[in-house]
Amino acid sequence: MNKKYLSAVFLASLLVAPAAHAGSAHDDDSDHQLRHGHIDHILLISVDGLHAIDVENFIGSHPTSALATLASHGIRYTSASTSKPSDSFPGLLSMMTGGSPVSTGVFYDVSYDRLQYAPSDTSCAGTLGNVSTYDETIDLIDAKGNDLNKIDPSKLPNALNADGHCARVYPHDFVKVNTIFEVVKASGGRTAWADKHPAYDLVNGPSGKGVDDLYTPEITNPASGGLDATVSVVCTADNDDKKVDAVINEIRGYDHTGTQKVGTPTIFGMNFQAVSVGQKVAKDNSDGSCKLSDPKGMYGLKGGYVDGSATPSVVLEYGLDKTDAALGEMIQALKQRGIYESTLMIVTAKHGQAPIDPAKTSKPGHLQDLVAALPSSPESASIADAAVSDDDVALVWLKDQSQSKAVADYLRANQVALHIQEVLAGESLKLKFNDPLTENRTPDLIVIPNYGTIFTTSGKKVAEHGGFSDADTNVALLLSSPNFPEKVIKTPVQTTQIAPTILEALDLDPQVLEAVRKEHTTSLSGM
Repeated sequence: MNKKYLSAVFLASLLVAPAAHAGSAHDDDSDHQLRHGHIDHILLISVDGLHAIDVENFIGSHPTSALATLASHGIRYTSASTSKPSDSFPGLLSMMTGGSPVSTGVFYDVSYDRLQYAPSDTSCAGTLGNVSTYDETIDLIDAKGNDLNKIDPSKLPNALNADGHCARVYPHDFVKVNTIFEVVKASGGRTAWADKHPAYDLVNGPSGKGVDDLYTPEITNPASGGLDATVSVVCTADNDDKKVDAVINEIRGYDHTGTQKVGTPTIFGMNFQAVSVGQKVAKDNSDGSCKLSDPKGMYGLKGGYVDGSATPSVVLEYGLDKTDAALGEMIQALKQRGIYESTLMIVTAKHGQAPIDPAKTSKPGHLQDLVAALPSSPESASIADAAVSDDDVALVWLKDQSQSKAVADYLRANQVALHIQEVLAGESLKLKFNDPLTENRTPDLIVIPNYGTIFTTSGKKVAEHGGFSDADTNVALLLSSPNFPEKVIKTPVQTTQIAPTILEALDLDPQVLEAVRKEHTTSLSGM
């Protein structure tokens, strides 16, 4: 979608957005004489990988924890599902827009766009169709290999805008619908967010201006010799702490640096990674690159769970404990600021992690490599030429879309050798997503592997996300306010329902969100 059209959409949302009394952008302690039960601030927390069962297990074994405190006056939705695919980008956008990839057009952080051109094609004159990469590899790196926590425009894809000019496509340009940040900001509220890559410029939405204070300390420096903090849950938690400090500064009425007095945001929050890394890492600090001290003797130990009941390993337990302690710091800061009762805290997750049971993990190799090991055929050649993103799901964009049925039949005929549970293509795919023949982002095929299968041979991980399984998608969802009674709702809900619920809590109209209108997304019940 071109920039000119996106700007028009955003301006239209300003015209229909109702006036808000959702918190001043320059509030101070004297502003917090609020009527009972009124919500002035939303603190949205994504603990990546956090399953609903993780919350129940943790509360049961840690009755005085921050999570237990939040649950004691909160609503727990134990059958909440995140997006499908359950990658970080669509998972985050589900709660930010109220929509799935059907309306956002975002399937993965590395996907494919039939209307984009390669980063090197700055005149948009070459081959149409491009692998759209919006991860740490688009970071700006200086001559010394330092990650500057900014996007390098030269690494972004190109596309023709409405005026026919070839222009860079930033992550926020990639989103086809507006976000809660844009709606809240248009109503006069202040917005802030912290996440793991500069690519999370995504949350700015199509206007590119939805977030007043975006903080993205890179967790994985892609430069040669750069630290990948996710090698260890210890270094990952240290990266999380940077974002925790930012949120606490914002609670206190400052920007994320703690240097400028700007008022507590109307909506703000962050992403935690320590739990996700604790679930995935096969051997903590396997290469010794995390130089921080080892507080629990975890270096060299396996992460993940120890059984199918989601009992955490020592490595994962550290991630859970550190995250809970950070939530406790936030609660204390809200109380000190005098806004705890006027703040709705939401704890959820962009995605889960699969498998939970370590005995189920299988890593046979990437889908294209598995296909290459079979006798050659026109269908295997089509897969070899396709753009494929795979983890515990495989998204396939074919060069020749007319071969979709033939390739799907071929995969199904070889499902045992390829570790496949199901292939979505043709009508079965269109039941859930837009038609790939008319929409520029939708994969031609979605390959769902057997539970526990990860399309990789990497020895670095024992679990992954992105897929459609219950372990991938059944995430935590807790809405907490001191004015709520404790409640558990087992009726299935979607994380897309978070966005309209947030706007309703702030006395704003959820219908201003384009995805809410397109997908008829309702607010969460039980408030």
